[in-house]
Amino acid sequence: MAKITVLDETPHTVDGDVDGGKVLLDPAVLPEAIGWKLQPEGLCRGPVCVPVRDGAALRVGERIDLVAACAALGRPAVVDAELGVVAVALPSEERRRALNDLVAPAFTLPDLDGVEHELAEWGDRKKMLLAFSTW
Repeated sequence: MAKITVLDETPHTVDGDVDGGKVLLDPAVLPEAIGWKLQPEGLCRGPVCVPVRDGAALRVGERIDLVAACAALGRPAVVDAELGVVAVALPSEERRRALNDLVAPAFTLPDLDGVEHELAEWGDRKKMLLAFSTW
C-alpha cells in the first residue's frame, strides 16, 4: 500500500494503490477519502444515497476503485499515478450552476508581491486570472 492524496473539498491522505487509471482502496477508507460509503443501496453519505446499478463495477477484488466511485457520483477524477494524487471534480450540478451563473467561487490568492487578495475585493468589476504550470 502507498499513500494516496485525494484532492476533494478538503485534501486527504489515505492508504491505497494506483493500478493504471484505477485507485484501489479498502472499502473502510472510502468515507475518509471522499465522504461516501458503499452500501447495498448505493453510495451513501448520511441519509443521502446515490443508487449504483452495478456495485460490482466499483470493486476490484475486495477493494473499491475510487475513480469508478467518483464517476458513479457524477464527479470525474484524474489520477497522477507517479505522484499518487487523485483530483476529484465538484459535483456536476455545481459545475453546471457555476457555468450558467458565471459566478466564480470565493477564493484568496497572493499577488506578485505576496500580498493576499480575495476575489470579493473587486466587487462586480471584471477580472482575469492567469494560471500556468511548469510541470
